[in-house]
Amino acid sequence: MSDFFDLQVNGYGGVDFNQDALSPDDLHLACERLKNDGVSGILATVISEKLEVMQARLSTLARLREADALAREMIAGIHIEGPFLNETAGYRGAHPLDAMRRADIDAMKRLVGAAQGLTRLVTLAPERDAGLRVTRMLCEAGIVVAAGHCDPSLDKLEAAIDAGLSLWTHLGNGCPMNLPRHDNIIQRALSLSERLWLCFIADGVHVPFFALKNYLRAAGVERCIIVTDAIAPASLGPGHYTLGRWKLDIGPDMVARAPDGSHLVGAAITMRHSAANLQEHLGLSRAQIEALTIINPRRALALGQGRAISPS
Repeated sequence: MSDFFDLQVNGYGGVDFNQDALSPDDLHLACERLKNDGVSGILATVISEKLEVMQARLSTLARLREADALAREMIAGIHIEGPFLNETAGYRGAHPLDAMRRADIDAMKRLVGAAQGLTRLVTLAPERDAGLRVTRMLCEAGIVVAAGHCDPSLDKLEAAIDAGLSLWTHLGNGCPMNLPRHDNIIQRALSLSERLWLCFIADGVHVPFFALKNYLRAAGVERCIIVTDAIAPASLGPGHYTLGRWKLDIGPDMVARAPDGSHLVGAAITMRHSAANLQEHLGLSRAQIEALTIINPRRALALGQGRAISPS
């Protein structure tokens, strides 16, 4: 199976998209390996950092993509994940605490401007977006807005959807290991799945396969998307890698964990491996797997045309 589309790729084939010294050769190599692994399009993902650092990384990524024909073919746009996330431990996950900030229009305009019209998706915490002003601004510009690394109440989540939010970034992750039995962020998102695209990582570690099967059954394959949340080791093997500030030792199980083991730090799975997992461990049909990995991610971005947002 090929023609995969991945909404969340932080790096690939030994290349970290969140490095400050990303080179033309780095980007080309990552795109070559993605294409060789059956992927036809991605959103290159830049994660939370200090605003000026994110701006520089977004600008570099946009500039290098423009100069490389293969990168233009493979990188359909940019996914900005953070820094407007819930700063609470557990919800924050691998995003650095000192980079967390409440959403504000001026900061968002700076990030979108640095991405030079390539922003297709922004992940934020609805409860950190006062009056949902940033959500509305992005949606009016044709940029898809996702909830992630967050803990909005059900009312707040419904209000965010009314304001235009339409997707959930890696549901089942970006939240504490232990949650209230019933009223928790996973249940709230599932209860509104008819109005949201729900994204999941299918490596069996971020979400155990039995839980993923339950989530897909509850929401329906027609409302779900598989992403990799790939970092540099994806498509390679065990070794030493980076993701932003993180220095990671990836063992034989290819799981990226924080050094203290408290949380996961991205994933090292490929889309091809994800598809194989869906068939082997969940028993999904080819048509269902194609919906999750090829069709639905493209449908979710139908409104993500990335029109310009005025800096003033």
